[in-house]
Order: sequence, then structure tokens, then C-alpha cells
Amino acid sequence: MNQPADIVIRPARVEDIPVLLAFWAEAGENHGRPVDNAPVVEALLSRDPDALIVAELGEIIVGTVIAGWDGWRAHLYRLAVAPDHRGRGIARLLLEDAERRLRSLGAIRFDAMVLATNSAGASAWAAMDYHPQEEWVRWVKRATTEASSD
Repeated sequence: MNQPADIVIRPARVEDIPVLLAFWAEAGENHGRPVDNAPVVEALLSRDPDALIVAELGEIIVGTVIAGWDGWRAHLYRLAVAPDHRGRGIARLLLEDAERRLRSLGAIRFDAMVLATNSAGASAWAAMDYHPQEEWVRWVKRATTEASSD
């Protein structure tokens, strides 16, 4: 694996939000999810400043993952790597940092939300020893009645 030595892993900052939204529009799995917006990301950072982890190359964000902890369960989502930086170990670095964070908070198991049609994402998760749990089905409901693109 050709892993860049100059990747910096750090928590996202409020000033990163516009860049993150543009990054996810290009690199994220966006099908089947509500549209991301600045107030939602800012609320996440306000509630849990270390939950959103970014990978930077130089001063450019090339990867993200959200390591959510609700005090009981550990949830991983929004794993994304810039298309021209995939295959270089960035997802692994992000997940290792996320898992370390969640373990320190008391997590004993991690779960990841991955679209069933996201084969690139499935490969990344499988490479880190994650596997689908076939006996579970995710059920969702919109929190608002407003029309959205989810």
C-alpha cells in the first residue's frame, strides 16, 4: 500500500464546514441520505467536537469519518476519501483513529452505516475487518415532515 507519510489526522473545526460540504458532495456516498448542511455539521461539532475526523494532505481535506458515541454505542459513518487519493491507506488511518477514540470512550463494538450499493465503501470496511450483520435491517424515519431529498 502506498500510504502518504504527510497525512495529518485531526478533528474537524467549524471553519472546515464549507470545505467539508463540498468534499462530501464529491467524495461521499450521498444516495439515500438527507442533504448535509452547515447548521447540522455545526451542531455535531458543538455537541461532540472530536466526532468528525478529517485527513489532511498539506492543507487539503482528503478524507473524513464520523465516530459517533452516544454513551452506549459506537457508530461510524461518513467515511469518505477523495477519489484521486483512494487506495493509499487514508481510510485505514481514519478508521484506526476513530476506533482509538471510541475505545477510549468505552466502546466494545463498532457499527458502520454503509449503503448496500456502495461497493467501494464495502471493500474499505471489509479491509478493516468489518462485515455486514445480515440479521439486522436499518429502519429510518424523517424527523421533520418537510420535503427533503432522502
